[in-house]
Amino acid sequence: MRLEKMDCGNGSIAVVSSDNVVITDVDSALDLLMSAKYEAGTEYLVVDKKAVTEDFFILSSGLAGEILQKYINYGGKLAIYGDYSHYTSKPLKDFIFESNKGKDFFFVETKEEAIQKITENM
Repeated sequence: MRLEKMDCGNGSIAVVSSDNVVITDVDSALDLLMSAKYEAGTEYLVVDKKAVTEDFFILSSGLAGEILQKYINYGGKLAIYGDYSHYTSKPLKDFIFESNKGKDFFFVETKEEAIQKITENM
């Protein structure tokens, strides 16, 4: 896993990339948030979708809800970038749409879009 600190006008963002899945469950997601806080001094994360377990995108597993609730509790904001076009689940598409209208969690196609969304909502 690579955690790159990016300084923005309003603070810092931790950009996470990995060849392996980093977010596998609630504990690993919370560990990632704490690593960003201690290593980069931020609770704003941009994560490659490849680093997130596919279970996150199966809403009935409850994993997405648990992780996002923990991030809210700890003041974290998360933007996950990647290709979502192959998902056919209407609840997931609705979840992504509603999340993108908020200020805490974003699902976008590119790293640049993820950085922009997080920066706009700092």
